[in-house]
Amino acid sequence: MNKMKLALLVTLVLALSACFPSNNTDKEEILLQGRTMGTTYNIKVVGSKEQVEALNLQDKIDAVLKQVNQEMSTYIKTSEISTFNQSTSTESIEVSPGFARVLKESIRLGQLSEGKLDVTVGPLVNLWGFGPEQRPDKVPSDELLAATKKRVGLQHLVLEGNLLSKKIPDLYIDLSTTAKGYGVDVVAELIEKNGITNYLVEIGGELRLKGFKSTGELWAIAVEKPLTNERSVQEVIIPRDNAVATSGDYRIYFEADGQRFSHIIDPATGKPINHKLVSVTVIHPSSMTADGLSTTLMVMGMEKGMAFAVKNNLAALFISKTENGFDEQFTVKFRQYLK
Repeated sequence: MNKMKLALLVTLVLALSACFPSNNTDKEEILLQGRTMGTTYNIKVVGSKEQVEALNLQDKIDAVLKQVNQEMSTYIKTSEISTFNQSTSTESIEVSPGFARVLKESIRLGQLSEGKLDVTVGPLVNLWGFGPEQRPDKVPSDELLAATKKRVGLQHLVLEGNLLSKKIPDLYIDLSTTAKGYGVDVVAELIEKNGITNYLVEIGGELRLKGFKSTGELWAIAVEKPLTNERSVQEVIIPRDNAVATSGDYRIYFEADGQRFSHIIDPATGKPINHKLVSVTVIHPSSMTADGLSTTLMVMGMEKGMAFAVKNNLAALFISKTENGFDEQFTVKFRQYLK
């Protein structure tokens, strides 16, 4: 499972050769930046400085992101999720609406993917050294792996409305595969609530866009080529009013005994994924859903991931590593977003 997501999308604002006119040409793009969820956020809203300042938009954004962190960050010991993880009680507790919203979608995606997305996989992520515990980079023994797998499984997690409980005392949940995307969604919803309908929101590489740039052009995004030591563009996409999320295994990993171990863990094996698929980009109206789906497809691998994407009518781009470079495949629904 994807413990951490890097900025796998290069958020370049590109000029389009063919654009659609809008009424924004008398406005400008206001850039709002900050830090959240152990990464950075970059937000562009189309309007005027006076409007943004009058709305107190930066402070409002920081406030909602602070709330998301306090609800779902496993790095904050007093957060809502950490409190649940530290408890050994199997009694139901009431959780915040935001926490419940992310849990509900995470569980839905987990069931849809037959367990390939599993928010209880945190103990395995920690075991392999990719979680907040930061254990040494070493391969766990088969015995320790088997013991840890007993603590993992969506069947042990129960969500009924806003009531959450665990069936086993040491169940641990980690929403890093969907919480960052949710953060993007709540910021986008906040911006729209304040009357702004042209914007780009990016948090740690997860994006959501709407409307037009100040020039009247559609927002364009560069999808990064999955290279370890350099950054370059693989594709340019025009997502329109959608969110974009990319998962990849080429930046966060460790090596031991000449073998490379990805940070993305397959819940079925309890081990890092081991296939040729190196990057998946998903376009979807919800950043939270796109976030979870991109990780799900990475865990599945090229063939199963493509079949799942086609069956569920997803807009997905798959990049696999071959002896001759990279092989790119995408679903029919994704084609419409290519520049």
